Amino acid sequence: MAEPGGRDVIIGRGDGEEESCSGFQGLRFDIGGGSSSSGKSRTKSFHPPIETHWDLNSAAGKKTSSPIKSLLSYPLMKFRKTKSLIMILEGARDPKDKQIVESFRQMLLREGLLPPKHDDYHTLLRFLRMRDFDMLKSKEMFQNYLKWRKDFRVDVLSKEFNFTEYDEVKKCYPHGYHGVDRYGRPVYIERIGMVDLNKLGQVTTFERFIKHHVSEQEKTLKVRFPACSLAAKRHIASTTSILDVNGVGISNFSKPARYLFMEIQKIDSCYYPETLNQLFIINAGSGFRMLWKAVKTFLDVRTVAKIHVLGFNYLSVLLEAIDSSNLPTFLGGNCTCSDYGGCLMSDRGPWKNPEVLEMIQVVNLREEIDGKSEDGDVDIEDSSMPKKVDMQNKDGNSLSLLEEAACAGSDSACSCRLALQKIDCLEASLGDIKNQKIKTLEDVLQDTKMALIEHAQHEERPKM
Repeated sequence: MAEPGGRDVIIGRGDGEEESCSGFQGLRFDIGGGSSSSGKSRTKSFHPPIETHWDLNSAAGKKTSSPIKSLLSYPLMKFRKTKSLIMILEGARDPKDKQIVESFRQMLLREGLLPPKHDDYHTLLRFLRMRDFDMLKSKEMFQNYLKWRKDFRVDVLSKEFNFTEYDEVKKCYPHGYHGVDRYGRPVYIERIGMVDLNKLGQVTTFERFIKHHVSEQEKTLKVRFPACSLAAKRHIASTTSILDVNGVGISNFSKPARYLFMEIQKIDSCYYPETLNQLFIINAGSGFRMLWKAVKTFLDVRTVAKIHVLGFNYLSVLLEAIDSSNLPTFLGGNCTCSDYGGCLMSDRGPWKNPEVLEMIQVVNLREEIDGKSEDGDVDIEDSSMPKKVDMQNKDGNSLSLLEEAACAGSDSACSCRLALQKIDCLEASLGDIKNQKIKTLEDVLQDTKMALIEHAQHEERPKM
């Protein structure tokens, strides 16, 4: 995050402090371009929002479309081709980033630390950013991430875990995604002041709630970010969050609350880094501000830099980032989502548009073809995505082609380029099937036409 005048905000840490995901103590903040007060101290710089790594058109002075334009304003056929989809979803890449990401990728491949399922440019860049592009530290963090996914069984969570208590949990822990900010990022809301941990413990367990949180994080990466990218017509890779802490104070930070907070914070910081754009903490009274001094010591310094602690007159600040149509009425906006039982039950956003989901599924075939989960199964059925669209299910030939491509993707050396070629083949095959059916229909019509002509000629012949 740059200060006016092009200066960077730098955080210096004293000697002997280890870098971890759980937060830092004894931090010294220096603003400016000079060196820190201690020559031995290490520094950690804040980077601009992660989307700026792909938003190169603006930097070049080219015109950009309105970020909140709905996909319905544009003919969907413009985005039907896989290449067009990928261009929007991935955006233009900074050559400097591309070079270091590729170097990091090659290092991981040489050491056997990059399964095909995780050979993803965006993922590698997020880990590099989190560790200031230090490849050794990024490698260690990435290794821990892979181990956690295997231990937590993240890739089979959609098959093994069913959060049946979802509605009951929402009543005692109001939270959810609702709309997008002015840039096009998904908006996440929690009403911490209304959380009833005793009731939460009766309707579910902390272990199951944490699994639910991980499931939502996976859905955000696989579905919400791509859907928002298509709606905004530019790459979206982070979330804007709102925490309503009305009535929260020291007494709320009980042992169970600390455990749940620290577990979720560890998961978000260590395994889903650089996915938070900014966090607005609203309705912060004196009690919460005392609590905040203790809480922020558990947070990573990057996270703290993205947090805005606001009092009760927060609305003007929120409206700068989020349009009132995407804010619930309980936050001062215009939306009620009455048809869904309230805004936090609706999961409203571009990711609910069936046509958008269909386009995402085409691109996600890369992962289904190329990526294998750690237990050795290709995760074709993922509950974070709806069931396969009709064009993939109606014809047995298309299904067999998908299965054949998935088998071909079992080789760990397969690249994304090969996966895209297979997707192109699938699209071509589907097009051929459609053309074949049209050709068959035309042949039938032609045969019928010829038969009618022959019949008419027979009727016109003079009878003997």
